[in-house]
This record gives sequence, structure tokens and C-alpha cells, in this order.
Amino acid sequence: MKEPTKILGDERRAYILKSLQESSEPITGGELSAITNVSRQVIVGDITLLKAKNEPIIATSQGYLYMHASRPSAAERIIAVSHGPERTEEELLLLVDHGVTVKDVKIEHPVYGDLTASIMVSNRNEVKQFMEKIRATNASYLSELTDGIHLHTISAPSEKALDEAEETLRKEKLLIDLE
Repeated sequence: MKEPTKILGDERRAYILKSLQESSEPITGGELSAITNVSRQVIVGDITLLKAKNEPIIATSQGYLYMHASRPSAAERIIAVSHGPERTEEELLLLVDHGVTVKDVKIEHPVYGDLTASIMVSNRNEVKQFMEKIRATNASYLSELTDGIHLHTISAPSEKALDEAEETLRKEKLLIDLE
């Protein structure tokens, strides 16, 4: 039986880039690894090289995603929230239930400065996948480094949806009022 052929170097990176550009869904490193017959670590290196060439690839909890230049959401803002890890799922569900996409989480670290991680969740299923990944990997939340204080970039089709989401977070005592 013939061993599957590895796709090498530039050809592999071109294949990865094309796959990401053509996909509307995130593709995991494991999937790319299996298709190209290289380790997941090689894929991580390839993604790093592609990013260094200014390819707009982001790593989300669901996999790698190519950020196509498109019409921005009608509304976007940054919100400040504070809560313990036990309320993360509740917070994300409250936001997506208002039609909001949670793009990222940001904290201010005393040594490294601003740290940002992509989240990119827009619906309950994506929140569920994000939470399952956190639990499966036993990963810590960035907000644990700042006693629960963190920022999110959120977007929605309208300012009204963002306003309603913020009001819900305020009622649930998750939102930090900056006024």
C-alpha cells in the first residue's frame, strides 16, 4: 500500500490559502493536517507564514478563517464587562441571542499590554462549541488575568440590536457602565 504523499512547502501553503479563501466556515488545523499529510504543528507554522505575508487569517475556537474584505456590519462597538469564569457562557448566549457577533476578547496585561484573542461566535451552536473547547482543553479565560474585567468587540446588523444587548448585560450586572 502506497503512503499518502505530503504536500510540500509553498504548494501546501497555496493549498491552505485557497481552501480558507473558498470556505465560508472555519477549517481546523487537524483537517488541514489530514488533507496535506503533515503534522498540525506544520500547519500552525504555515498559518504563521501566511499571516506574515499579510493574509487576513484569524484563528477562532472553531478553526482558521479567512477574513474577506466585505461590507462591514451596520454597527460595531467595544463593551466593557466584568464577571467570573462561571458566567462566560451566560454572557455569550445573552449577546448572540440579540443577533450580536462577539468578535474578540481583550484585556490589559500589566507586562504585555493589550492582549486580544479572537472568539467569533454568532449563534448558540458556536457558543456551545467554544465552551466545549475551553472545557476539553482546560484552558483559562484571558479575563482570569484581570479579575474578570475584559472588553469585547461586538457587531450586529443595527445599533438597536447592540443597544438591546447592552441593556440585557446591564440588567444581568455583567456590563461595566462607563458613564
